[in-house]
Amino acid sequence: MPKIVDHEARRMELADAVGRVIARDGVNEVSIRSVAAEAGWSSGALRHYFTTRAELLAFACEQVIQRVTTRITGMRHTGTVHQAVRETLLETMPIDARRYAEASVAFAFLTLGLSDPRLAEVQRIHFGSMYGLCLQIIESLDTEGLLAPHAASTELLARRLHAVADGLSIQRLAGHLTSEDMIAQLDAYLTEIIRGA
Repeated sequence: MPKIVDHEARRMELADAVGRVIARDGVNEVSIRSVAAEAGWSSGALRHYFTTRAELLAFACEQVIQRVTTRITGMRHTGTVHQAVRETLLETMPIDARRYAEASVAFAFLTLGLSDPRLAEVQRIHFGSMYGLCLQIIESLDTEGLLAPHAASTELLARRLHAVADGLSIQRLAGHLTSEDMIAQLDAYLTEIIRGA
């Protein structure tokens, strides 16, 4: 009987290997060869799934976006509004090894997209997903009367929240903040925008 191969599981295995290479060695070290070695595959076997480095990177980032989205939509909050917003945003930020690897993949596309239109499109998807999450948070707070007094539109407030979350993540990835510092800065900003936080 021929062996049944779960091709989707194998593609996910490769996406995880991309994340490990980026987190450990940086995005410049991602290649068909390095990812194959990380996954314990031959380069030829990997090329059955991805023929170029760009395809491999794009798939890895798309998987990060999908995993984070799935985790966030599955969350059930029981604490305060501040805690719920904090927990939601922290799913996107590099506070532990798993989320550090995911953020490393996602933010690698800031520079990769400058020279490759396919990767630029993936970066736009990541940016749009994060902005959409921030807009959903701000609109929900506004609808429930939980936003601190403000004169800005919900769209502008969402852009600011997005800038804070991404800015703190980039500073963490660059080694300028510890996870604890990043969380403290996020908490400080949420205290400013959530009424009674």
